[in-house]
Parts: sequence; C-alpha cells; structure tokens
Amino acid sequence: MPEKFPEMRFYSRKIIKPQDLNAHGTLFGGTVLAWIDEEAAIYVSCQLGRGNIVTKFMSEIDFVSSAELGDVIEIGMETVRFGKSSITVKCEVRHKFTHKVIIRIDKIVFVHLDENNRPTPHGITSPVND
Repeated sequence: MPEKFPEMRFYSRKIIKPQDLNAHGTLFGGTVLAWIDEEAAIYVSCQLGRGNIVTKFMSEIDFVSSAELGDVIEIGMETVRFGKSSITVKCEVRHKFTHKVIIRIDKIVFVHLDENNRPTPHGITSPVND
C-alpha cells in the first residue's frame, strides 16, 4: 500500500494585477505557470531542507477555470512521492474566497543536484510539515 502523505497545503497568495492578464482580460497562463514553478521549487527546497534543485518534468496542465483582475488566488502543493534524487509534488491553484479551481497539475518532478549539477541522493523519505 502506498505511503500516505499530508494533504494539499496552500502557502502563497497572489492578487491578479493588470500586468498578469492576457488579451482576453483574464489571468495569463504563462504568468501563473511561472508562479507555480517558483512556489513548487520553494516547497521542494523546504521539504528537502536544501536548495540546488531543478524542475525535471511537469505533467499535463489542466486549466479548469480562470481568474480576473482583482481576484485573489492561492497556490497549493502536496507531496506525492520521494525518489532517490527526486521529489514529486502536485499543485492546485484556486480562487481564495470561492475555492474554485483554476489550474491543476498532478505531477511536478524536481531533481536534487550535486556541485557538478548531476543528480544526487537527497536522503529524505517523508514530508516536512512546514
């Protein structure tokens, strides 16, 4: 039976500003993906207790709904799996007040690197409740 990790935790919030919008007046996908990658990297660094990680893989990105100017969104992360040199998380971005899902990504894989930028074991096997 697979190990059960803690549920989705929402760590950061963003307010949608004019520079975050696309030509249709809704949240630009590229902007929210940059926020997700940064938030996931911070989350993984905290889980491992160290930096020197890189994004290796992102699964299908499910744009469920959108956000508009002035909306407050929050970005949640959940640990899915620890590998020898990797950690896999999933992400959900939702509207802060309605909890309506904006984006879901089921699998984001990060790899821990050594001083020569080669994958190296991180030695962590369970999530940190940070």
